[in-house]
Amino acid sequence: MLKTSKPYLSVIIPAYNEVKRLPLTLIDIDKHLSKVNFSYEIVVVDDGSIDGTHQLVNKFKKLIPNLKLIRYENNQGKGNAVKVGMTQSEGRYRIFTDADNSTSIDQFEKMIPHLKAGADIVIGSRDIKGAEMVPPQSLFKRILGNMGNLFIQILVLPGIWDTQCGFKCFSDKAAMEIFPKQKITGWGFDIEALSLAKRLGYKTKEIPVLWVNDTQSKVGASAYIKVLLETVKIRIWLWRGAYGIKS
Repeated sequence: MLKTSKPYLSVIIPAYNEVKRLPLTLIDIDKHLSKVNFSYEIVVVDDGSIDGTHQLVNKFKKLIPNLKLIRYENNQGKGNAVKVGMTQSEGRYRIFTDADNSTSIDQFEKMIPHLKAGADIVIGSRDIKGAEMVPPQSLFKRILGNMGNLFIQILVLPGIWDTQCGFKCFSDKAAMEIFPKQKITGWGFDIEALSLAKRLGYKTKEIPVLWVNDTQSKVGASAYIKVLLETVKIRIWLWRGAYGIKS
């Protein structure tokens, strides 16, 4: 694959106070992508961090030439950080991944055949055949997640088994049509993006990935509830035509 001025892949990392976890993630991503035969950029979106995340990224620019930083002062939520990264990056394909590196960028290789076959969006899943989660989630979290997913499928996304996995790739065309319409700035942004993709007629493929489960995750039960409430908002906005998209 020939290298061009426009990168083939943009890796977008939304980050809020990630000065401790980000270094190993940046090293791992660059380590894997430095071996591929396509061009890439790594874009960290600092979502108003107060722990020196942006200074850390600027230091890493000396080690990783294609590392970029987008920063704004006030914390606005993961959804907003991903929106900014998706609309301001330049790759032909744009993937967002979590700062804790739960899914290694080497899983992108599984996505390439589906993108070449015509998928506009390929999303990682922890809940379909072939997926691995190490270590496994607690029984309580699995039950909570499955119940939440059933609710989401009924309201907006039938057939998508894991809407919340933080490893999703969009073509540049899909990204630039979907994310400017995004209203949700918090945890429910994934559901909104996939719902907009469905309404706009983009082809989405869900594939199994290896997910290293962070037992120290900051995401609590309140986030699950908020996601479900935001799903109801998305359903209502779709019914009312709030996104300006014809059915």
